[in-house]
Amino acid sequence: MPEKIVLAYSGGLDTSIIIPWLKENYSYDVIAMVADVGQGDDIESVVDKAYKTGAGKVVVEDLRQEFLTGYVFPALKAGAVYEHKYLLGTSLARPVIAKHQVEVALREGATALAHGCTGKGNDQVRFELAYQALAPELKVIAPWREWNLKSREDCLDYAEKHGIPVAASREKIHSRDRNLWHVSHEGGELEDAANAPLPSTWQLTCSPQEAPDREEQVKLGFDKGIPVSVNGMKADSVTLLDLLNDIGGRNAIGRVDLVENRFVGIKSRGCYETPGGSLLVAAHRELEALCLERELAHFKQHIALKYADLVYFGQWFTPLREALDAFVETTQQTITGTVTLSLYKGNISIVSRESEYSLYRTDLSSFTMTDGYNQKDAEGFIRILGLPSRLRARSRVEVEK
Repeated sequence: MPEKIVLAYSGGLDTSIIIPWLKENYSYDVIAMVADVGQGDDIESVVDKAYKTGAGKVVVEDLRQEFLTGYVFPALKAGAVYEHKYLLGTSLARPVIAKHQVEVALREGATALAHGCTGKGNDQVRFELAYQALAPELKVIAPWREWNLKSREDCLDYAEKHGIPVAASREKIHSRDRNLWHVSHEGGELEDAANAPLPSTWQLTCSPQEAPDREEQVKLGFDKGIPVSVNGMKADSVTLLDLLNDIGGRNAIGRVDLVENRFVGIKSRGCYETPGGSLLVAAHRELEALCLERELAHFKQHIALKYADLVYFGQWFTPLREALDAFVETTQQTITGTVTLSLYKGNISIVSRESEYSLYRTDLSSFTMTDGYNQKDAEGFIRILGLPSRLRARSRVEVEK
């Protein structure tokens, strides 16, 4: 009886040709695991395609809610953004997919795992570090590091030779990854950093020129840092993101064009669309500005940078990420309230921020002088802070004499 291998299967170009390749080169009984993270595919057709291309079994895992509540929202609470722009949509999906891929392998008695990531990219790191953390005894097969196919054109040739239908074509050569949080675009005209994205490249968002000629306001509600409502309507995480993606998308919110530093040391260029996520990040930041004490807010910025690096570099299943989550969770106990945003042709403006935990006090911040703040206290405070500067200035004068 052949050994079993579990392939993280999407039905895209790479994983479509991996099933016959595995059977040809390793004689494995291939189990295709289809992870639904909100990519919008017709799951039934993906399953049917996996069977037609040689899978012995197909397992479908609906991970949409777990993806958001267990991975996306912790990153949102941490404030994690990679290199100023990237909201980590693909990076956050990989660990939840890998986790369930391992669970399927252990449940089915498989001895190996496989993925369709290239040897140049970040995803190979994200998948395989997760495998090592969760089931180091399982063998890992990474076809892109073994086969003699060098390009997407080679993969298309292989698919045609084996009679495998694929959505990619020689004219439409973008590599895309989509989930509830975002969609990414690579390849095609984007490989040259001097090229602007084609209008047809974007999928979730309209252009600012096509967006409505009037603003749209949206009110977001949070409970301890977790988004729970839109315009006063409570919703589960999946429904909430679907709604915000529609609102942000029609207002041209969430487009990013980024040259980024991959973990392997290569600079790459990609375009990302994160319409709903961009609204949540903007609103969450404003609520933290209202409710977090200064020193905590400033220190948390350092945590956000480290958290983003951990996610991007595939180090989700690590003690450090767990420890950072524990810190972040303590910061979110007062991040409850609402933020109203105004959306207009790709721009986000803040209309209002409200929280019962607000540290903003009009009696202190107002230009009207009250008994709550004694201005004379500032004199001694400033002189103490300025003492080193005064001493240095006096010393310099004495030396010059």
